[in-house]
Amino acid sequence: MERFSATYLIETPLDIAAAAESLAGEQSSGTFVSVPGETAALKERFAARVESIREIEECSSPSLPGCSANANSYRRAEVVVSWSLENVGYNLPTIVSTVQGNLYEMRQFSGLKLVDLEFPPTFSSHFNGPNFGIEGSRRLTGIQDRPLLGTIIKPSVGMSPQETAELVRTLAEAGVDFIKDDELMADAPHSPFNERVAEVMRVINDHADRSGKKIMFAFNLSDEMDRMLDHYDTVISHGGTCAMVSLNSVGIAGVKKICDRGKLAIHGHRNGWGMLNRHPLLGIDFKAYQKLWRLVGVDQIHVNGLQNKFCESDDSVIRSIKACQEPMFGGWEILPVVSSGQWGGQAPETYRQTQSIDLLYLAGGGILAHPDGPSEGVKALQQAWEAAVAGLSLEEAIVESPALLRSTEKFSKHLCTGLDQTPTSQGALVQ
Repeated sequence: MERFSATYLIETPLDIAAAAESLAGEQSSGTFVSVPGETAALKERFAARVESIREIEECSSPSLPGCSANANSYRRAEVVVSWSLENVGYNLPTIVSTVQGNLYEMRQFSGLKLVDLEFPPTFSSHFNGPNFGIEGSRRLTGIQDRPLLGTIIKPSVGMSPQETAELVRTLAEAGVDFIKDDELMADAPHSPFNERVAEVMRVINDHADRSGKKIMFAFNLSDEMDRMLDHYDTVISHGGTCAMVSLNSVGIAGVKKICDRGKLAIHGHRNGWGMLNRHPLLGIDFKAYQKLWRLVGVDQIHVNGLQNKFCESDDSVIRSIKACQEPMFGGWEILPVVSSGQWGGQAPETYRQTQSIDLLYLAGGGILAHPDGPSEGVKALQQAWEAAVAGLSLEEAIVESPALLRSTEKFSKHLCTGLDQTPTSQGALVQ
């Protein structure tokens, strides 16, 4: 029977091999004590296996509280564990329970992080994967030779459907490729979903009829399941091409139900991500996280951005972008969405470090708060990326772009260059 595997970064005061075996037992046939029926034959067929252990380093204090022993030394290691597919079948919620489950609570560990997942090729015939991904998103927007450039409706909440549509009109005329609801806006009393879709799509369709360019708008479906399905149909009925889902709020089964319908590109917002990843020895690394959402069928997924407004280092963001661009089962592309405090100023460094235009680059305030208005904000972002791909620095780019110069005057003081941009301990350990 085929097997799937998970790679963990662990920290323990115990013997590493013994701690790894306790992990494997807890997440398969075992418990804290031997039980009748856990025979050698059953273990041979169903028990998880520790496939490899790579010791890394020692530290003098535990990363997390609640460990089973007070010790002078805590050892870290990379551990690979595998399970028979016979344990779970092609059941993603149960797979998540298997590779994460109770592990974070085990007293044997003073640190544990899921850093990667590997699935056998048969998964590609049981799951659809992204229906659109990079190429489909390009096809729907008509953008082929540069990053997709977009923005977020701001203020995040408070605007009526009519006010939202007027802002969309301004952005459409400025040449933006993509717009999305903020994750805080779904089906609010002051902006009902159906009414907002009707007003916004009226503007988008009218602009497409006149210009030949149809903007992709990601309407936030996140809600209870029946309402999400109804809202999905509403987007389709008005000619929309994309819907957004808050991945961690809706959950893996709910998002898969939406993705399986296959008619809209699905924009995956990872709000709540810091809870899962911020500690270097707790939670899940983005490399593993995005593989699960590719299996689900998400087409676009947030990765944060360089010099962002949050806590994530540039090195971590670049690793996330590259993780999205690694083929899965020989394809299954997922479009990385660069966002969070972005404007044109980060474009040259983003391109220098990724050498890729297969990005959806979002600037909310970086477009809407441009000192000369949103239209100039769009122009500044377009010109910043033209300069970036041409190999120009920001300093060189602003000489050729008055709109980008004005952006720099407004936004450069907001760049988060004071944050520690060195790799996290986790990044240094698992590379």
